[in-house]
Amino acid sequence: MQTIDVKQLAQKQAAGGVDLIDVRMPTEYREVHAVGAVNVPLDSLDPKSVAASMGGDSAKPIHVICKSGGRSSKATQKFLDAGVTHVVNVDGGTNAWINAGLPVVRGKKAISLERQVRILAGFLALLGSVLGYFVHPYFFALSGFIGAGLMFAGITDTCGMGMMLSKMPWNQCGDSGSCSV
Repeated sequence: MQTIDVKQLAQKQAAGGVDLIDVRMPTEYREVHAVGAVNVPLDSLDPKSVAASMGGDSAKPIHVICKSGGRSSKATQKFLDAGVTHVVNVDGGTNAWINAGLPVVRGKKAISLERQVRILAGFLALLGSVLGYFVHPYFFALSGFIGAGLMFAGITDTCGMGMMLSKMPWNQCGDSGSCSV
């Protein structure tokens, strides 16, 4: 997998004509993103159509960025698996871009998906305990189910609750699925 440092990417961008896609959720993108980045969320990424929309020129690389590099690595691998080889992962992601003092576009703040998962999991665990104590002991199973789900998410690095929350209206931006600032 080919990678690039944010400063090198900024130099290429200043020279002109860099294709940069940001694979974070639309609300994350709306909050802050590198200048010139286009939002294509990882969960709806179609590598071949993205490559075609960016000219399909195999000589011009597609640069992929996310928050810190994890999702962009997955997206880069999706491109490679689809046979699109002119793709480059941006090391450190948007966090590195911001830390390097490079230009960003800032918009509306949002509660991160990770925080939303923690809030909902905590609420459901508390609700299960309260209902189990005051209504019926079977409600304790809700707390156990949430605990098991969190353990599964930690082991597999896949969070069902996060996937469901990402589809909620407050985590979307318009009909197109992309956010404008």
